[in-house]
Amino acid sequence: MQPYFITLSGPAFCGSLRRALGLAASVLIVASVEVAAAGLQWPPSGKVDRMAPDPVTRNFYVVLDGSGSMNERACRGDGRKIDQAKAALEVFSKAVPRNVNLGLLVFDRRGVSERVALATDNRQAFMQQVLATNPSGGTPLRGAIALARLRLEEQGRRQLGYGEYNLVVVTDGEASSGQDPRQEVNDMLARSPIIVHTIGFCISSNHSLNQAGRTVYKAANDRADLERGLEAALAEAPKFTADRFTGTR
Repeated sequence: MQPYFITLSGPAFCGSLRRALGLAASVLIVASVEVAAAGLQWPPSGKVDRMAPDPVTRNFYVVLDGSGSMNERACRGDGRKIDQAKAALEVFSKAVPRNVNLGLLVFDRRGVSERVALATDNRQAFMQQVLATNPSGGTPLRGAIALARLRLEEQGRRQLGYGEYNLVVVTDGEASSGQDPRQEVNDMLARSPIIVHTIGFCISSNHSLNQAGRTVYKAANDRADLERGLEAALAEAPKFTADRFTGTR
């Protein structure tokens, strides 16, 4: 693997950079280095609205399935699937370290939209929006993942490509007609260091987001399984080889 160098300048960034770079940076940019070695650009070019105070922080962007089927009774344990998911996400939000960015996108009765932007001081707002999720409609996974990708790319520009980028999808079914996410996911995996974690709730492991060696997939049948799957996403990122960056371009 050829070395990958990033040249940084500008007084607005220097202070944060001096505090953050070091051994942690060498660990957290491994995936970015692999993208560069494959001849790809991370982050993709675009407007930068502001610089991140900590350029090597971790990012967890949650996509919560609020489709109508989440109103159904959970396959194991008490209550609806959405209620178990909300309870598990509350545990998750409390476990995310205070210096780690957390964000939320939901598709439900209100459509597909970002509910909480990536930030470190937003745990209360995160849970407010999780609890406000009102299941209805289909499962627009492609549109949801495309929007989540854009938000993570924006954060990548704020961090100049440093750090760690995790997309965490909690879903109870396959995508609606015309919303197959595989092409979007394959392109994202080919062009970025974004790690895709999917927790399939009350469904089989034969899911479009389950790509062995390229994504992380956990099956869940109740709240406890959901909590374990979310906890696993918080653990150290899996070390995918450069082979992962060979998806559809």
